[in-house]
Amino acid sequence: MILYNTLGQTKQEFIPYENKKVNMYTCGPTVYHFAHIGNLRTYIMEDVLEKYLRYSGYDVTRVMNITDVGHLSSDADTGEDKMLSGAKREHKTVMEIAKFYTDAFFDDCKKLNIKTPDVVEPATNCIDDFINMVSVLLEKDYAYIAGGNVYFDTSKLDNYYVFGNFKEEDLAVGVRDSVDADENKKNKSDFVLWFTKSKFEDQELKWDSPWGIGYPGWHIECSAISIKHSGEYLDIHCGGIDNAFPHHTNEIAQSEAFLGHPWCKYWFHVLHLNDARGKMSKSKGGFLTVSLLEENGYDPLAYRMFCLQSHYRKPLTFSYDSLDNVQKAYNKLINRVANLKDGEAINEENLVPYRQSFKDAMDNDLNTSLGLTCVYDVLKANDLSDSEKRKLIEEFDYVLSLDLLNGKINSESAEISVSDDFNKEIEELIAKRNEARKSKDWATADAIRDELKAKKIVLIDTPQGVKWEFEK
Repeated sequence: MILYNTLGQTKQEFIPYENKKVNMYTCGPTVYHFAHIGNLRTYIMEDVLEKYLRYSGYDVTRVMNITDVGHLSSDADTGEDKMLSGAKREHKTVMEIAKFYTDAFFDDCKKLNIKTPDVVEPATNCIDDFINMVSVLLEKDYAYIAGGNVYFDTSKLDNYYVFGNFKEEDLAVGVRDSVDADENKKNKSDFVLWFTKSKFEDQELKWDSPWGIGYPGWHIECSAISIKHSGEYLDIHCGGIDNAFPHHTNEIAQSEAFLGHPWCKYWFHVLHLNDARGKMSKSKGGFLTVSLLEENGYDPLAYRMFCLQSHYRKPLTFSYDSLDNVQKAYNKLINRVANLKDGEAINEENLVPYRQSFKDAMDNDLNTSLGLTCVYDVLKANDLSDSEKRKLIEEFDYVLSLDLLNGKINSESAEISVSDDFNKEIEELIAKRNEARKSKDWATADAIRDELKAKKIVLIDTPQGVKWEFEK
């Protein structure tokens, strides 16, 4: 399997630390608001990666955090805590906000067939782990105390900008944020490990620590939670591309300083979902959620299919017109699979080349678009029985997770019978129409077309013959 590794910015053969065992970490949501569909594109692609690794025979343990404290609204360790902001917005406690939006996040994941990770750990469960990690970094002289806060000292590293595409002059706080620089920092790239001094005196969640009562910085939680559950060596770390800097850069810095050796081998980053205004984000307001898609009549799995049609390392532009087309394609695909008969004998040798095509697609940096094409190739195959097609689609759909064998069509066509008798009737009518056209009996041909139209069947003349589909 070949994966693009952001650490090195090249495609590399995937070789985990231990043969056939994969420790995988996913940056989880900050549960101060609903996840928008841009966030969920990342989780969909991470879900596909995990499932394909399992499909390929790896023993995968996937860990995800829940950020319910410490994530400030600015990358420069400034601004309001996002959880506190959510609590003020809705006049609830921080923990009430965390519970509500954690449940909402997993409800959305369920609708999108995103598997719940093996370990889900809220940051507030791990305060002792954070304090221990900060203490060790201080002991190793990778951290310092200034102005009541504990900072990581990036000058102690040979190479802080490990992803290689950031320039120090671009990181001035005044350029990135409309705030004053933190005068406590020795270097502008240093970051907070633990806050005891904050301009928010009403910060709801605080804990005692060797440095005073306070709360952890955002970056420390992913490192500590990953090491707690996955050990000192991590195979794959996932997240959106916007987390590469500074969040993942800081994770690498503090984790390797704490451990004293290389930490994570592969970094899997999913690019942004854009709309007409650019990158989709909560700060712009009016962001799209799964619930909003449902209210507009879309199946959440049509959105999953929309994401699978594009490569995870390419920006994806969302529009309702595009989703309309995918919803129609998804409905047709469900119909075609539903028409496959079951119970016939299966010749395993017939399945081999199709399995290999799917493997070739997915092994090539998780090419889900080609993986989806493999499903259509199976459906069109003349050398496969219906039962063989069903078996292959079931296998591929373990990874793609589109509910192809039991999906429900959210359109009027769902009410139309797609039984074998119905298909036979349609094919017989089309054959009669073809004969009428050959005989130049246009009246009969037109009458048959009208009869089919009454059944909500649309005929499409192609160079390969007449095709039919349900009216949309």
